[in-house]
Amino acid sequence: MLCDVNETTDPRVRTTGVERTDGPELPQSPQSPQPRERDGGGGGPRRRFRIHRAWFVAAVAFVTIIGGAAFNSLPGLLIDPLHEEFDWSRGEIGFAVSIDMALYGLTAPFAAALMDRFGIRKVVVTALGLVAAGALLSVWMTASWQLMLSWGLLVGLGTGSMALAFSATVTNRWFVARRGLVTGILTAAGASGQLVFLPLCAWIVDEHGWRPASVTVALAALVVVPFVWLLLRDHPADVGLAPYGGEFTPKPEPTRGAARRTLRVLADAARTGPFWLLAGSFAICGASTNGLIRTHFVPSAHDHGMQITAAASLLAVIGIFDVIGTIASGWLTDRFESRRLLAVYYGLRGISLLFLPMLLAPTVHPPMVFFIIFYGLDWVATVPPTLALCREHYGEDSAIVFGWVLASHQVGAAVVAFLGGVARDVFGSYDVVWYASGALCAAAALMVLVIRRRGVGGGEAELAA
Repeated sequence: MLCDVNETTDPRVRTTGVERTDGPELPQSPQSPQPRERDGGGGGPRRRFRIHRAWFVAAVAFVTIIGGAAFNSLPGLLIDPLHEEFDWSRGEIGFAVSIDMALYGLTAPFAAALMDRFGIRKVVVTALGLVAAGALLSVWMTASWQLMLSWGLLVGLGTGSMALAFSATVTNRWFVARRGLVTGILTAAGASGQLVFLPLCAWIVDEHGWRPASVTVALAALVVVPFVWLLLRDHPADVGLAPYGGEFTPKPEPTRGAARRTLRVLADAARTGPFWLLAGSFAICGASTNGLIRTHFVPSAHDHGMQITAAASLLAVIGIFDVIGTIASGWLTDRFESRRLLAVYYGLRGISLLFLPMLLAPTVHPPMVFFIIFYGLDWVATVPPTLALCREHYGEDSAIVFGWVLASHQVGAAVVAFLGGVARDVFGSYDVVWYASGALCAAAALMVLVIRRRGVGGGEAELAA
C-alpha cells in the first residue's frame, strides 16, 4: 500500500505515500570510498520506507466504528426477552429500534458538519459517551418510553455521529488514492463489530440475561475513547503531512454554522435528480439490511424453532462475509462503474430475500448456509459505489450529501424495523415482509441504472433519458 514519492514545495511535507529518511549528503574526500548500498540488486542510496500515517488513522477509525457498532448487535437478540419480561408488544419494541435507526441517519449529515467545526475527535468521543449512557440506562428501565429514550434517543444520536459520514470524512481528508478501498474497509468495521459482539451477546443473554449484555455494549464503547483521543488526528496538516496519494494542503479554518451549512447542502442537492435516486435506493438498502435482517432475522428464525444462539451465530457469519464483500466492493469501485455495481448488488439481494421464507427451519442446513454467505457478501457492498457517486456529483460537499443519503437509508430501516414487528403481531409471521423487501430491491436496481454519469465538462447531474 505504498505509493511513489511526490515532491511538494512545502518544507513541512514529508511525502504522500512513503517517508524518505535519508539525511543530507555529506562531502566525500577523494580518498574516501563511496559506499554502495544494496537497493533491490541495483546501486544507489538505500531508502527506508514507512507506512503513511493515514493508514494508522484509518486503523483507529476502524476500531472506533467496531466499538460504537457493538450496540447494533443487541436489538435483534432482545426483542423476545423484553417481550417476555415486560409484556411489551413487538411493535413497541420495534418502534424504539426505529427511533434509533432514524436518528442514526438524521444525525449523520449534521455530524459531518460538526466534525468540520469542532474536529473529528471531539465529536466521536461525545458520541461514544452517548452510546454508553444509553446502553447503561436501559438496565434500569421499567416502561417502554424509557426504552425509547435510552435505545432510541441517546444511542441513536451517538451511533449517528459515528455513522458512515465519519468514514467519509476520514477518507476524504486523509486519502486521495485508494479511497474506494478505504471506504470498503471502514464500512466493513460495522460488520466486524457484529462478528465480535453478536455471538458474545447471544451467549450472555442466554446464560445471564439481557442486562449484562447491555452493560457489555456500554463498556465496549467506553474502552475505545482513549484510542480516539490519543491516536486520532483531524487532518494530515496537523502532523505536517500530505494526504495519502495527494499533495500537502493547509488545514482549513473551522467551518461555523454547521447546521446552516448542512441544510444548505441538502437544499442544493435536492434540486438534482441523482440525489433522490441515491436516497431512494439507499432507503431500500437500509430497509432490507438493518431494518429487516439485523432486527428481525433472529426472532423470525426463533419462530421456526431455531435456537437464539444459533440464529445469532448465523448473523455473525453474515458479518464475516460482509467484511470480505465490502472490501472487495471498495476494490471494484476503484475499477468499475458504480451504477452497474449497485444494480447487480440490489438485484442479487432481492432474489435472495424471496427465497428466505422457504429456508427457515429449526436447524441449520446447507441452503441456509448458502443464503448467509451470499447475503453477507452483499450486505453493505452498496456503500463504496454509493459514496463514489456522491463524490462524482457533489465534490467537496459529498460527505454531507452522503450523510443525507445515509439518513434515507436509516429512515428506510426504521420503517421496516417498526412495520416488521407490526406484521409479526398481525399475521403471525414475517413472510410478507421478506417478499415485499425482495420486490423493493428490484426497484432499487432500476433506480440506480437511470442515474446519468456526470459529464467530463462538469455539467450538472441529471437523470438518464
